[in-house]
Amino acid sequence: MCFLFVSHRKRKCANIFIDVQTRKMANCSDSSVSNLNLLLLRKGVIPCPGKSCYSDFQPSEVNWYKNGLKVRLQKDKRPSLRFEDDSIVLYHVYDADNGTYVCDYTLTDSNTQWTMRTIVNVTIIAQDTINRPEVLDPRGVRILEVELGQPLELKCRAQFGFELNASSLMQWYRESGERMQLLKQKWVSPKELEGSCFDFAFNLTNLTEEDLSSQFICLAQNSIGNTTGLFRFKKRTERALHFLLTLCCSMTTAFLIFLGSVVVYRHRIEIVLLYRNYVAKGETAGDGKEFDAFVSCAKPDLPEADHMLLNEETFALEILPQVLENKYEYKLCLTERDILPGGAYTDDIVNAVKKSRRAIVVLSPSYVNGPALFELETAVNTVLEDKAIKLILIQFKSFQEPQSLPHNVKIALRVLPRVTWKTSTSPTVNKQFWRKLLRLMPVKHSNRTEDKWCWFPHLQLLGTDKKNATAERTNWTKKWRKIWERTSLN
Repeated sequence: MCFLFVSHRKRKCANIFIDVQTRKMANCSDSSVSNLNLLLLRKGVIPCPGKSCYSDFQPSEVNWYKNGLKVRLQKDKRPSLRFEDDSIVLYHVYDADNGTYVCDYTLTDSNTQWTMRTIVNVTIIAQDTINRPEVLDPRGVRILEVELGQPLELKCRAQFGFELNASSLMQWYRESGERMQLLKQKWVSPKELEGSCFDFAFNLTNLTEEDLSSQFICLAQNSIGNTTGLFRFKKRTERALHFLLTLCCSMTTAFLIFLGSVVVYRHRIEIVLLYRNYVAKGETAGDGKEFDAFVSCAKPDLPEADHMLLNEETFALEILPQVLENKYEYKLCLTERDILPGGAYTDDIVNAVKKSRRAIVVLSPSYVNGPALFELETAVNTVLEDKAIKLILIQFKSFQEPQSLPHNVKIALRVLPRVTWKTSTSPTVNKQFWRKLLRLMPVKHSNRTEDKWCWFPHLQLLGTDKKNATAERTNWTKKWRKIWERTSLN
């Protein structure tokens, strides 16, 4: 080759000779390596392309760069990476090894240095899958409710395993009887190492009767095999009828919930009593108490006590035992019956309250203004000491609290609930009273089978007629007068 130079009207010629050799003669078989695939989790080698072509030159040490950063040996972080014969050796290939690698070295020819760089694009691949693709949706057979004349989009999703030279595709078929019709298809290329998911949709612009009698098949296929998913249609019920049925069911459910709430609220006491009687564990077993309840009421100071005071005592000393003891098998502590005379009054009351599970106090004007108030104060103090004892307040007649009440008694009257007794000749007016009172009594299972939720028949003596009630009060008046006369004589 001759180059002609013209300078100051003089011609000079320089001859340059180029020795051209074939790759085979120059031993340059690796010079064309610019794209390299490495198998995941296997051993891989990244060579420096074309370096062997310059064997006549003196090459320098090779420097490697990955994505612009120099590759260095790091035995603690990456012990599987080594430099061997100007190549990168990866004893375990990972997905992070994917990238662009640059091989950099210097050639020296006489006094001239040439910087050489070659690029290798490394792609990490996996082994080709050994499984068929899987149709994720529809999985098996899926039935859709549809309306005639409406558009519909059928969506199919399938998962394919990795294939380097993929020949995978997805197809839509319509099957009507024995006839199969290919509707649509597309080729897919699953290049993700852990497999790839693909969506493939088919649109029906106007649903017809023929569509209802057909089934639509989504097919996913690769070099191993294929799988399918099916769509079938059924005619949707009329919207108005469906809405009406939904509305009726919702309203019925709401009404039943409301009705049930009302019933539970109105009969909450009966429900509690049923639970206590049949489910709840009894309170009376092993507590060391002798009585279920201590009963406290006002005592007449004079034989000429009025009828209301005697009626209060009749309630406390006869009616309460008649119901709680005779019908429900509770054991009451009555001062006139169960406390022996001759002892200290205060000690007897304290001991009686401590031996009881409940303290029933019949409140009235005579009670809060009389000596019986001591029993209420004793009961309150005992309840504060023994949490197993509970206080039951019965409002027999309304009253005004005197200013001289003890502090603990005032607090008890203010915070504790009361069960109100209504004075009436009607046998049913106090049904709720007995239910509330039973709820406050200790849990005790009775072996009797009578109906406990209707009016107590044996209490009808309270309301048979006014004459019988008056006669009963007169008998009790005579009885208590005789008792107080004997007491006065002694």
